[in-house]
Amino acid sequence: MRYIIIYALLIMVRHNRDRAVVAISLGSARQWHWISSAVCLVGMLLFAITGITLNHAAEIPAHPDVVSHELSVPAELLEGWGSASETPQLSPELVHWLASEYRIHVPRYHRGEWDGSEYYLAMPRPGGDAWLSLDAESGDLTFESTDRGWIAYFNDLHKGRDTGGVWRWFLDVFAVACVVFCLTGFWLLWKQSSRRVSTWPVTALGVLIPLVIALVFIH
Repeated sequence: MRYIIIYALLIMVRHNRDRAVVAISLGSARQWHWISSAVCLVGMLLFAITGITLNHAAEIPAHPDVVSHELSVPAELLEGWGSASETPQLSPELVHWLASEYRIHVPRYHRGEWDGSEYYLAMPRPGGDAWLSLDAESGDLTFESTDRGWIAYFNDLHKGRDTGGVWRWFLDVFAVACVVFCLTGFWLLWKQSSRRVSTWPVTALGVLIPLVIALVFIH
């Protein structure tokens, strides 16, 4: 009789332990699921909306705003500039003069192309681009900037085009958070599938639809 009681107690302890492990695991999955969904919320909305705009880019009218300047840089701002053998940077005084006089904003850390007499600087950015060309001998400077609008700006954020290192790091973190969100969601589906008969048919449909489209309609 004593052994029967001990065996029954062991079964109860093991059963409660298994239930506790499942509860902890399910609770952790739920916790990671809602945390990852909170992290991904704005990013997923951004990428979903820009996915539509990118898919219909040819149908969305675009009216680029182009600004151009042809000007002469004062000689005192070019004194001693461009004499170095390596590619020079625009002097802080020249950068400040361009910003204050013509609203031409040159990135703080810039490096252009230098052939010994002419300097060319490309300044691409999300939703637009700009460039300037400076003749070191005559001081003639040509500048052109193109702004393609807010839709193009967010489309370029989606693609990571000319966004810099910090945004690329954000895309990596966002991608990891999306993976966590999907995997924890799948885990929750797995644990609760016994109470929802439609779980696996709907999940299989989500796999089959893009697979069939890719195999049949994409050439």
